[in-house]
Amino acid sequence: MVPWENLLAFTLTALVLILIPGPAVLFSVGRTLALGRTGGLLSVAGVSLALIPIVALVAVGVGGLVAQSIVLFTILKVVGSLYLVYLGIQAIRHRKSAAAAPDLTGLPRGHARQLWQGFVVGVTNPKTLAFFVAVLPQFVDLKAGAVPLQLLELGLVFALLAVVSDSMWVLAAAAARVWFARSPKRIERLSATGGGMMIGLGGILLVTGPKH
Repeated sequence: MVPWENLLAFTLTALVLILIPGPAVLFSVGRTLALGRTGGLLSVAGVSLALIPIVALVAVGVGGLVAQSIVLFTILKVVGSLYLVYLGIQAIRHRKSAAAAPDLTGLPRGHARQLWQGFVVGVTNPKTLAFFVAVLPQFVDLKAGAVPLQLLELGLVFALLAVVSDSMWVLAAAAARVWFARSPKRIERLSATGGGMMIGLGGILLVTGPKH
């Protein structure tokens, strides 16, 4: 177990980082604008679930190897960025379907797919892996032993905080979407805007980030 002093310090650090809107927030908000509240929340859940295997890789030492490998890091970055662009294009293509959804909770089918898409976006983000490799070990107490378990514990705390924070952004975006939904044309434009956000985010992630 992580000593409570270390856990408190990590929690405060994680809160500061999470409360600053980043790629995960932009992705979830974009999905909410395109698909509605359910789509946004499922995206948050998917991205957060992706943190579990990432933290597990860090805990067993594989994460450090990937983060330091130019080839693997670049492959992950390109795949993740292109997948975001693909999701954005799909949101724009199907904007009329989003406008026709009567309950404003996203497309009537494909909830499992929306969860999976969020997971893929999260697990292919090499910046998350690099962040955990750099930050998590700083809060581990070597004297307490069970270092992999301590890393997993810290990762789960981060994931929980991220779910709460990102969900609040999604609910705010969903509330704004309700007003736009009074007009089918408005919701079409809003869905297209959400798709555009994802395409833009994919482009930004492709050309920015840690340099090796």
